[in-house]
Amino acid sequence: MSAEGQGSRHVAVDLGASSGRVALGTVQGGRLSVEILHRFPNGGVPVRGGLYWDVLGLWREILHGLRLASGRGPVASVGVNSWAVDYGLLDDGGELLGGVHHYRSARLGGVMERVRARLGDGTIYGATGIQFLPFNTLYQLAAEPPERLARARTLLMVPDLLHFWLCGARVTERTNASTTQLFEPRTGEWAPSLLEALNLPTHFLPPIALPGTDLGELSPEVVRETGLHGTRVIAPATHDTASAVAAVPAAAGETGWAYVSSGTWSLVGVETPGPVLTDAACAANLTNEAGVNGTTRLLKNVMGLWIVQECRRAWGNPDFAALYEGAGNVPAGGPLIDPDDARFLPPGLDMPARVQASCAQTGQPVPRTPAEIVRCVLESLAHRTADVLEQLEAVQGQPIRTVHVVGGGAQNGLLNRRVADLSGRTVVAGPVEATLMGNLLVQAEASGSVPRGSVREVVRASGALTTFPPGGPVPAGERERFRELTVRRRADEVVSQD
Repeated sequence: MSAEGQGSRHVAVDLGASSGRVALGTVQGGRLSVEILHRFPNGGVPVRGGLYWDVLGLWREILHGLRLASGRGPVASVGVNSWAVDYGLLDDGGELLGGVHHYRSARLGGVMERVRARLGDGTIYGATGIQFLPFNTLYQLAAEPPERLARARTLLMVPDLLHFWLCGARVTERTNASTTQLFEPRTGEWAPSLLEALNLPTHFLPPIALPGTDLGELSPEVVRETGLHGTRVIAPATHDTASAVAAVPAAAGETGWAYVSSGTWSLVGVETPGPVLTDAACAANLTNEAGVNGTTRLLKNVMGLWIVQECRRAWGNPDFAALYEGAGNVPAGGPLIDPDDARFLPPGLDMPARVQASCAQTGQPVPRTPAEIVRCVLESLAHRTADVLEQLEAVQGQPIRTVHVVGGGAQNGLLNRRVADLSGRTVVAGPVEATLMGNLLVQAEASGSVPRGSVREVVRASGALTTFPPGGPVPAGERERFRELTVRRRADEVVSQD
């Protein structure tokens, strides 16, 4: 495969909470072109009161995508990224023990609160620097039957499990390990003391690999199934947000920027040279997750477009563009919700009713039409994003002037315009396919297809960006009204002073 001819080809498998893609990336002439070969749905499967991921179905779709890639010619490497916190447990022979639980499973009710009461927030945050979220891997393991943990020999996060099936490597890539609340961000190693304090085993924690690690060739079985020969498995930044942040198109030497990885979740953060484990970071419930090239992603998980997605499902899946167009015709200054309210976390066709109930309970006008409900949600997401940007600015002590919005939400002009207006900062939207681009370019960098340290330069050269300057209308008292709403729900975020 010559650089002058076909360029360097790499395959990214990008798994999201609602869908997955297999994409072929070609690096040539300092630019990256991305072709999505295969799309497929994803989501939780309810079984006997539990909620699971259909990992075998995902594997079938991945193999199909790889077969399509093999028809395009030689492929240098393949890598998988996905959401965080969920895992599979393997026995001695590498067989999967039971299913892979979904992070929205009802099995986690009350577990985080019990663990925090037992260990203390200072101990947990001091060891891991991770935001307290009820679905973190630490709490999932605390919810496991002891006999299942005793039988387990290896714990692999979802993308690491798929890498194991691709090539046999039993490792956890660093960016995903850092989301578990079992990872020590200062040392880059596991923090087993938390499991030990809960009388849980630690023997199943695998070695940690850096983004860009070559995990080996595809197994003979996968080669037979796909027709790919000589293809390496290279771990990208396997946490989808880490891959997206790797593709933030910040210029070399640019300072004062933050990012929003906008999709089902909104990950609002800044890139720092190391973890920030101060009392202020703990009080703000910020998370320190690993990035590429030894960086830290200081961020907060914020409910993203999930609420709109579930409302849309309840309405029979109308076109997103039509929903957003309708919302754009609803004036600002209407009802608001706290999008991080736990009531919005579980799936359900009653999501529109939940939005309406929240507005009614806070004494606001109740949105009735889909346009009014979507405007309420988007306006609230923009307010929440603006609040987190202020927290990040205060905790890191550096001004934030520009907000890079990447991912699917980069297409949502109404949301991005309102983030600019409510935060008073310039929003630069794009690329939409940041996660795929970050995945592919980390592989390409590891393969020598692009020079070290040039990933963001390639991203900037590979597509157009849209800028939203601030200056739109913000009704008087609007920001204060939103903050009053959120104060009512902070009991689960307040760090104990005991």
